[in-house]
This record gives sequence, C-alpha cells and structure tokens, in this order.
Amino acid sequence: MVRVIMTGRYDVKRITLDPELLKDDKEIIEDLIAAAVNDAVRKVELSSKEKYAGMTGGIGLPEGFKMPF
Repeated sequence: MVRVIMTGRYDVKRITLDPELLKDDKEIIEDLIAAAVNDAVRKVELSSKEKYAGMTGGIGLPEGFKMPF
C-alpha cells in the first residue's frame, strides 16, 4: 500500500501510495508511511552489512559501526 524508495545514504527518493489508501483515515496512512520508511531503513542496513562483510573479509565490525567513516 505504501512504497518507499531510499538510497544507501538514507535519503528518501520517493514515496508511492496506493490510490485506495487515500480513502482511509489520516492516522492509518501516517502509520503505514512510518512503517514503510522503517522497513526501508532496515533493508539499507542489511544491504550495507552484506556489502561490507565481503570487503572486510568477515572480520566483523562492532554493532552500530557505520561505513564509510
């Protein structure tokens, strides 16, 4: 119902809403947008972990460590 396009630098490029969603209550729409943004953030973090795991040779970085510096 809500789709968020986000870059690897956590910039939101686009939010797409299903037209049927616009018939719903404002609070429901806000909650769905927040959930979609949070999901996009998790996907970026997972993608970054996978990408840098290959670069670091499996060294393992501390939790919360973000690259590039």
